[in-house]
Amino acid sequence: QTFINYDEEYVYYSDKLKKYNAGSVFELGCGTGNLANRFLINGYAYTGLDLNKAMLDLAEKKAPGAKFMEADMRNFSLPEKKQACIIPARTISYLMTYKDVMDAFLSINKNLQNGGILCFDNIDATKFIPIIKNGKQIIHKAEFEGRKFHRESYWSVNESQSWAFNWHSVYFEEDANGVLKKIVEDNSTVRCFTKDDLCLFLELCNFTVKEIEERPSYAFDTFVIVAQKNS
Repeated sequence: QTFINYDEEYVYYSDKLKKYNAGSVFELGCGTGNLANRFLINGYAYTGLDLNKAMLDLAEKKAPGAKFMEADMRNFSLPEKKQACIIPARTISYLMTYKDVMDAFLSINKNLQNGGILCFDNIDATKFIPIIKNGKQIIHKAEFEGRKFHRESYWSVNESQSWAFNWHSVYFEEDANGVLKKIVEDNSTVRCFTKDDLCLFLELCNFTVKEIEERPSYAFDTFVIVAQKNS
């Protein structure tokens, strides 16, 4: 949570929804529900979806009035269609294949009302891949309830497919003497996209791109796309 200001994150996405008169929204990759209450208390009809049940259990405790669903973004069905979908925190990086992206965008389209809005962010491959072509290490530090944490991330290009990269992270807790004690390691292969990649995927899935804008995030060059479901 120290990497993202969720008040600013809420304002950013809610401003987009207001611009297109959207009062109902579903969030893909809602995680532990950091945005859920912010949407609820501001009058939105909100549903959060995530594939990770442990995160959803935490989300339900944080935002007991919100609706949550355990679901895969590539294949899901809401009880009622919504006016908007948001995918924050570069969650589409987990859509690794051509089919993954198509399935996700088609599922989103199916669950939006006609004219509904899709708004999401993405790591810009044209900027990020050249930065990590020879490998890159980055360190993040955070404090929570008086405890200090430290994460070392290592990024390297994965040549198995377009714009994929390996993300190896090691997490530590720092004691009173400044000594780091390892907590856990995590290995992922994710990907980024170019603007042209995503515009083509969206066109094939019956969306019209309305906006593309740069929006730097805590560690990545990021851009946001707003697309509208065609009637």
